[in-house]
Amino acid sequence: MSWLTSEEALQALKTKPQTLYANVSRGRIRAKPDPADPRRSLYQAADVERLAQRHAGRRKSETVAAETIRWGDPVLSSAISTIIGGRLFYRGRDAADFAAAATLEQTGALLWNGAESASSNTAGENAPPSLQAAFLALAGRVTADLPSLGRSQAALRREAHGVLSTVADALAPGPSDQPLHVRLAASWQRPQAADCLRCALVLLADHELNASTFAARVTASAGAALSASVLSGLSTLTGPLHGAAWQGVDALIEATAALGAEQAIRRTLAQGNSLSAFGHPLYPDGDVRASTLLSHFPLPAKFIELRETGEAMVGEKVNIDFALAAMAAAFDLPREAPIIVFSLARTTGWLAHAMEQIESGQLIRPRARYAGPAPETVAGR
Repeated sequence: MSWLTSEEALQALKTKPQTLYANVSRGRIRAKPDPADPRRSLYQAADVERLAQRHAGRRKSETVAAETIRWGDPVLSSAISTIIGGRLFYRGRDAADFAAAATLEQTGALLWNGAESASSNTAGENAPPSLQAAFLALAGRVTADLPSLGRSQAALRREAHGVLSTVADALAPGPSDQPLHVRLAASWQRPQAADCLRCALVLLADHELNASTFAARVTASAGAALSASVLSGLSTLTGPLHGAAWQGVDALIEATAALGAEQAIRRTLAQGNSLSAFGHPLYPDGDVRASTLLSHFPLPAKFIELRETGEAMVGEKVNIDFALAAMAAAFDLPREAPIIVFSLARTTGWLAHAMEQIESGQLIRPRARYAGPAPETVAGR
């Protein structure tokens, strides 16, 4: 992530300092304290460039759309969640504060704007959590569930309970009278991790219009079943730039154990690879989800070394991917625990967004900017 000084930002914007500060206060430009001088601020270069182009009047509609897709302005209206001033909010409630005591079931009730989400157990209490089982179970539902179009919100909410139960049975098998975080901890035989898992599930339940949520909403906008929306979201989540980013953190930890944190970071950067453990475009002052989750357990030694060295070298704080990998290590959870937790939590958010998109009645259908060979001309036309 690139940052500009106030002088560089003002030069790019061709405006007064007061206007720059106003854009920061309105959330149009992200800012953070300058590590070299806390009295000064640095400004996110992409935000400054976007505003500079807008003010110059050089953007055509297709350029606006393209920039919007790349961490730009919001492209859809939603009342579910947002990030403002470095804080995550679920329907106006601070998610970090909510995570102090709430369960995923209660978070689902908040996001769905309705009754507390329930879960059943059909997979068997002894079956281990399995992402593959979740994919297979959802795929089986897609061919049997009704399309979402033309159905009432009450009917959709009942079906959402069933879809969440399907995912929960695969990812957190256990008795239906137990909260999902307790079931998940028991399935891994780590009861001491239950409260930390509860916090992680709440913090990961939704995150505005991220890649997997956008995929889920596109699917819902076509009228597909809710299970199809969740399947779309789950498929997108497995990408290394999204829910599977914890694997990059694990690789960095392995390199830290072998080379030390400084050399591990230098080698990763020298190879042209990004550091998935640090920074997030929406949290210039640090990922609040990470700091909240990390307060629930002591960091293992290698994670302490990587965090301290990396934050000093990179100038960015650790993010939620680092926190998930650290949690798995701290409680000796299975290696795939981060993606299991992420998938179970985010299912509640995908369902909330799918139902909201269906209620809007709008099909999400962007246009493409054609960049291929010139179309052939047809004789006589």
